[in-house]
Amino acid sequence: MSNPKQDSPGYPPTDIRANNYGRFRVRLGLMITFMGLLIFLLGAEPGLFQLDRSPVTGFVQIAVFLIGLAIICIGGYITLNGLWNGDPKTIAADIGLRLVSTGYVIAFVSGMADVLGFGNHKLPDIPYFGPLQASGVIFGQAIIALGFLLLIPPRHRRYAAQPKEPEEHIIRDKRIPKDINVVID
Repeated sequence: MSNPKQDSPGYPPTDIRANNYGRFRVRLGLMITFMGLLIFLLGAEPGLFQLDRSPVTGFVQIAVFLIGLAIICIGGYITLNGLWNGDPKTIAADIGLRLVSTGYVIAFVSGMADVLGFGNHKLPDIPYFGPLQASGVIFGQAIIALGFLLLIPPRHRRYAAQPKEPEEHIIRDKRIPKDINVVID
């Protein structure tokens, strides 16, 4: 038995299974996000890949994990945008996208503080990723996570835009309340 709310004319189905393009975007976004995670881990903990050459976290490592974080943000946006599957986004989703961008800017500026000239180890000294910078990056990542949570489409959006059923019937140009049973011969 079909659901009349889903099959009503003028309202395209919003289920992700009805449109393979949304499924493709979700899969592509997840692959990009996973690739970004690997790059992030390469920068944050190169010892996992047997590439640890220095006892400190220097400029190259900071740059690599920030690039990985950017790829994670792009892949996450593609994934969550695919879940919307062409439906109009809510204001919360728009705010979520801006929070993801703002969180990345906070993480980038915190991570590159020494290189940008307002950290504790200004150039020409070797940039050092200290605890204050780590706190800033973690704060930026928390803002990114909050933004991604706001980008998740609500479960009830499928029926939100559809009209309510009328509370009265119109029979022969007369309005009859719905709770009254009318038999017409």
